[in-house]
Amino acid sequence: QLQLAESGGGLVQPGGSLRLSCLTSGFNSDVYVIGWFRQAPGKEREGVACIGGQGTSPGYVDSVKGRFAISRDNAKSTVFLQMNNLKPEDTGVYYCAVAACLTGDFRVSFATSWGQGTQVTVSS
Repeated sequence: QLQLAESGGGLVQPGGSLRLSCLTSGFNSDVYVIGWFRQAPGKEREGVACIGGQGTSPGYVDSVKGRFAISRDNAKSTVFLQMNNLKPEDTGVYYCAVAACLTGDFRVSFATSWGQGTQVTVSS
């Protein structure tokens, strides 16, 4: 069974940057579509970015387009989320998961193998 573990969160000022990592482990982990999701306090979990098994077809929700970049290094079994020009509304717990999001559908119910999450706080 695939296991995922996020890292790289922290406290950053508005306009700052963070790079999150999602370490994947398990059989053929590099073939899976991986999505990044986030959950702000009191809000539902929402999709952020998605990437295919070979790093293909990266996709983003409108609120992060031009600011976030998803990539993967299959030699390191890791999917990255580079977040630039962070805003207070980007605050939340960020999760990676195996997802069916390449079409732009980030339904949480379609995602599995969730990591434990990493906290991102954007505040001055």
